[in-house]
Amino acid sequence: MALIEWRDDFCTGIQGVDHEHRQLIEQINAIYALIDDEADKDSVIDGLGDIYGSISAHFALEEKMMERHGYDHYEQHQADHERLLDDIRDITDEFENATDLDGDKFKQKLNDWFQLHFKTHDSRLHKLTNLMSHDEIDENKLRTMIRNAKNAFLRKTG
Repeated sequence: MALIEWRDDFCTGIQGVDHEHRQLIEQINAIYALIDDEADKDSVIDGLGDIYGSISAHFALEEKMMERHGYDHYEQHQADHERLLDDIRDITDEFENATDLDGDKFKQKLNDWFQLHFKTHDSRLHKLTNLMSHDEIDENKLRTMIRNAKNAFLRKTG
């Protein structure tokens, strides 16, 4: 069973954002499976690096969209993005340093990490009809953004 199941209330109405959120949920669920399968630490850390890379690129694109449309809560939303990036670093550090991991507690942290931001800042952002566009981005450029963010993240945590 997946940690997070896609639900209709996750839909933003912005196709690109919904796609990125679905991918993030898949990555979180992949970590859940690794923990259940008692995978080695390096595999889990690499998966957390994938999450960090993807969410970092997602946030950059979302912030560009907010700036372009003069979103009135941009600063608060951007600050929450920074907090979330710090949180995933902390989650990774905690996992890396754990000698006796409580898998259920760890998985709950991942679940909470995703859902808190979505229920607050993203929920408000995506209800605004003037922001109902999302830049199409070249897949190669996106993969490069994700890879660069992941590599920087893994160097900091490794």
